[in-house]
Amino acid sequence: MRPSLHLLANPVTVGSTKGLKPASLALLPPIPLYRRLFRTHRNHLDPRMRLLGDEYVKSEFRAHRNVENPMHIIGFLTEWQMYAQKIEGDEWLGEKLDKGKIDKMSDQQLGQMYELMREIRKQGQEGSEEDG
Repeated sequence: MRPSLHLLANPVTVGSTKGLKPASLALLPPIPLYRRLFRTHRNHLDPRMRLLGDEYVKSEFRAHRNVENPMHIIGFLTEWQMYAQKIEGDEWLGEKLDKGKIDKMSDQQLGQMYELMREIRKQGQEGSEEDG
C-alpha cells in the first residue's frame, strides 16, 4: 500500500456517501491506523478475540501492502478506521453486517467472512466449555 502524500495530506469525511469532502475527522495514514487497531484490540477485546483480531489485521494489511489504486487505499483505510471507532465505542456488540456491503463483496471476501464467522463461533464454544 503506497499512498501518495497528496492523498494523506487532505482530511476526508469517513463514510461519506457523496464523495470525499474535507472534514474534521481526518483519515489516518496506514501505519498510525495499523498501530491504533492493535491498541484498540488490546484495550477493548478479551485475549482470545484480541489474538484473532490481531492476526486478521496483520493479514489484511499485508495483503493490501502493494495496492496503488487511490480509491482502493481510501476505501480500505476508511473501513478499518470505522472498525476501530466501533470497537472503541463497543458499538460492534451484536451488530449485523449491512446488506449493501455484503452485496458488494466478492466471492473471495464472502469466503473470508464465512471463515471468520466460523472461527469466532469456535472461540465462543471453547470459552463456554472453559466456563462450565
